[in-house]
Amino acid sequence: MKEKTIPTKNPIDSDKIAEAPGLLKYPHHVGGVPIKINDEAVQRSVALNAMDFQTDQQLLQIKSQMELLASQVKEIQDRKRVSEWIYNAKIRFKPEINHVYHLYRNSMNEYILSLISPEEFMHSQRNLGDFVNTVRLLGDHTWHIVK
Repeated sequence: MKEKTIPTKNPIDSDKIAEAPGLLKYPHHVGGVPIKINDEAVQRSVALNAMDFQTDQQLLQIKSQMELLASQVKEIQDRKRVSEWIYNAKIRFKPEINHVYHLYRNSMNEYILSLISPEEFMHSQRNLGDFVNTVRLLGDHTWHIVK
């Protein structure tokens, strides 16, 4: 004989049961992953703030690189000007790279490059004129004023 099955009553209220629980905007059981609705305005604001910060950082980095390049350009222009000035002086020897020399101006307003420093001229009978600068010949054949 067959036993009669008694229909069981659902212990959860029918107003608390979802027909399609997978489409709910929130977890429908304790172990469910929380589902957060993104507010587009907040998301856009966060993205814009991050973008502003990153682009400002990149612009500052490029600005500092430009300032470095500008200072290097000025330094090269100064070396070129000094080099032209020294190559117009009287040089009676072959200057060697990375050696230090001394520039003087004589009474006829001519520049003379010398191996002898002003301190050594004090002990000498020779006079080349007024001391102007101590200079060094660099590897690219430009001159640098030694401070």
